[in-house]
Amino acid sequence: MTALDEITKEKQRVSEALAYVESQREKLAGQLVELEATERVLARYSKGSGARKTASARTAMTATNAAAPARAAGRPRSTTTKPAGGKRRSLSLSDQVLALATGKTQQEIAAACKGARPNHVGAAISRHKRGSRIEERDGKPYATTETEQSAAV
Repeated sequence: MTALDEITKEKQRVSEALAYVESQREKLAGQLVELEATERVLARYSKGSGARKTASARTAMTATNAAAPARAAGRPRSTTTKPAGGKRRSLSLSDQVLALATGKTQQEIAAACKGARPNHVGAAISRHKRGSRIEERDGKPYATTETEQSAAV
């Protein structure tokens, strides 16, 4: 056999092995996605302290995320990933209501909180009133300062 035939045969063997490894990686990536979805469901509905990720699960996720650009086929990634660092991009409704409580009416606050239902805004205002973070003057909510809150306690 010539050297060229041996090289061609070796290239073919390596290509087949690479294709097998890639198919196994795709299969495992699909299983990992399904397991993550199951973990989220269990964490949401479990009554205990919730599911905690182990160190090995975190490192496996980092390896999967690093290999993601090489993905050619298979299941597309879900688009509901959390922002980096676990930080929220926008304030919660409760925080928005507290920030807007500067003498605006409840209707004006509800209009400023895009996508929030008026009854949810009213409930947030009520919670802040009970917590002495908002006081009502002339029928309009005003956020109390920290010194006013400590004096009220």
